[in-house]
Amino acid sequence: MKILLFIVTYKASYRVRKVINEIPYSYFKKFNYQILISDDSSNDNTVKHMNNIKKKNKRVILNFNQRNIGYGANIKKCLSYAYKKKYNYAAMIHGDNQYSSKYLKQMFKVILNSKYAAITGSRMKRKGNAIKGGMPIYKFIGNIFLTKVFNFFNNSNFTDCHTGYWVYDLKKIQKKWLNNFDNGFLFDLDMRKKILKNNFKIKEIPIVTRYGNERSSTHLNYAIRFFLKSIFF
Repeated sequence: MKILLFIVTYKASYRVRKVINEIPYSYFKKFNYQILISDDSSNDNTVKHMNNIKKKNKRVILNFNQRNIGYGANIKKCLSYAYKKKYNYAAMIHGDNQYSSKYLKQMFKVILNSKYAAITGSRMKRKGNAIKGGMPIYKFIGNIFLTKVFNFFNNSNFTDCHTGYWVYDLKKIQKKWLNNFDNGFLFDLDMRKKILKNNFKIKEIPIVTRYGNERSSTHLNYAIRFFLKSIFF
């Protein structure tokens, strides 16, 4: 059983160390696993922290994109590596420490004993967790509304269609799918829709997240594109 835990970073700085430290290593030691940290051309001290992590952890490998290729393209790069090296499962964690890597144990326990194509961490399955974690009110309301839009047009019943915390079964998810997925922040939406289109299922587990500074203009652009793609794609 081969498992790839990959962390996508962009200006994550010291937070990537917190992500690494919260990984439940005692659980993963029974598997053949590796940790890939892939940075999307950060211009701060993220690279320094990544190099320090690698010196202390022999399971870690690093990738540095020479130019900023985008959130989705960075994920594609990590998943392509997983397919090339014949991993059975892969997990995506954000390097900004918004999603705690401690939930990986629970997520893998579910996917390894089920027929789900993916497991996602839902901030909204227990909505109080989102507020507890510091989710901005505009994002909280937007998440509820856009998730309902997605569910209505895609005949689904998700609680959080905007999470970036995923575990993938690479036997069910096909490499060729990635070619048509968004290179930006709508990658996760494309993945969700493709899984459903192929009659596979996604399981949500409740998580608590942590929020830093939010840029509302970025989220407005994302929300508009998400809304339109949920309906017309």
